[in-house]
Amino acid sequence: MKRFLLLIAGLLAFGATEAQVKWVEGSTDQVRELAVKADKLVFIDLYADWCGPCRMMEERVFKREEVGDYFDRHFVAAKYNVDRPTGRALMQRYGRGSIPFYLILNTEGELLGTILGAYPTEEFMQHLERIVKREGATKDN
Repeated sequence: MKRFLLLIAGLLAFGATEAQVKWVEGSTDQVRELAVKADKLVFIDLYADWCGPCRMMEERVFKREEVGDYFDRHFVAAKYNVDRPTGRALMQRYGRGSIPFYLILNTEGELLGTILGAYPTEEFMQHLERIVKREGATKDN
């Protein structure tokens, strides 16, 4: 447990200097536990190293300051490679066979919405905000 808390503290300290989405590492249970403690939703990015649209989203959307700020307010975010066991299992459970594929879950692990594909920043944020607002899922921080 100490090790886990140190990891989280390190990630948060590192993230404080970056103006981008801060991805946490760990199991889906650990990510959900962090979301419960932070009173935030869970955002999961299902990707693959070979996926061009996935890389585009990483470079052009997730590194933007306004996207990082929005994620800081609303989400604990994690990435899982669909070529590895956790990503493969999430894709089988929720997926549509294409990536990038994004899951938005509440702290109980219930799926609130999905976003399929790569988008320009503004359009991606509109999809994301629509899910968050529709569900009344977070408090305005």
